Amino acid sequence: MPGGRLTQQERQQIALGVADGLAYAEIARRLERPTSTITREVMRNGGPTAYRADLAHRAAERRAHRRRQAAPRGTRAPEPAHGRDPEAVREYEETFTTVLMQTGAPKMMSRVLTCLYTSDSGSMTAAELVQRLQVSPASISKAISFLESQGLVRRERDDRRRERYVADDDVWYQSMIASARGTTQLAETARQGVGVLGPGTPAAVRLENISRFLDFVSESIIRAADQARDVLYTKTEQTPDATD
Repeated sequence: MPGGRLTQQERQQIALGVADGLAYAEIARRLERPTSTITREVMRNGGPTAYRADLAHRAAERRAHRRRQAAPRGTRAPEPAHGRDPEAVREYEETFTTVLMQTGAPKMMSRVLTCLYTSDSGSMTAAELVQRLQVSPASISKAISFLESQGLVRRERDDRRRERYVADDDVWYQSMIASARGTTQLAETARQGVGVLGPGTPAAVRLENISRFLDFVSESIIRAADQARDVLYTKTEQTPDATD
């Protein structure tokens, strides 16, 4: 498979494939590119309904220009931790962000969450996020407020009294439980409609079935999350190279 950035001609082929309703895997096969590359390219440039090759190419050129400016001549970028390949890490972060966006999370919130998940500490300050993502403090503040409301991050103070945003092992569990409770509330609301619309009517039967389905799903999620919670705290054995 060819490496390097997508060319303008490749982006035009992606646009044609999307317009024809082709699956990302099929577009990737025709271009001899990874499917993740096509998925990321489309999702970060408006999604399948708004992707435009020329706009996507200009956006890519702007991002490349910003990256060049972010590393001024004469300064040396810090060595990546654990001998990681910086380019591979960047590509992975973009893929992770794209997948989060596909679940419905807004782009900036997805970028912040990806930063937290891929940092070894699992926590960052607002200043660190601003520097890492090259965005305004207001953008970070808005993203954190959203993520906190969804139970995906929490705040804490470090030993220097700085506020840090944390995505630790338990965040996924708490988020899953919150999601299940929201599903339970939706089930209860659907059940209330049965009495309003009249038991036995087509609409009432539909709502009753919806409520029963959502109750089952919610209970299953909570039970599975409780049973699997310990998995979040499993520590893998480190190889000698990982501790150097």
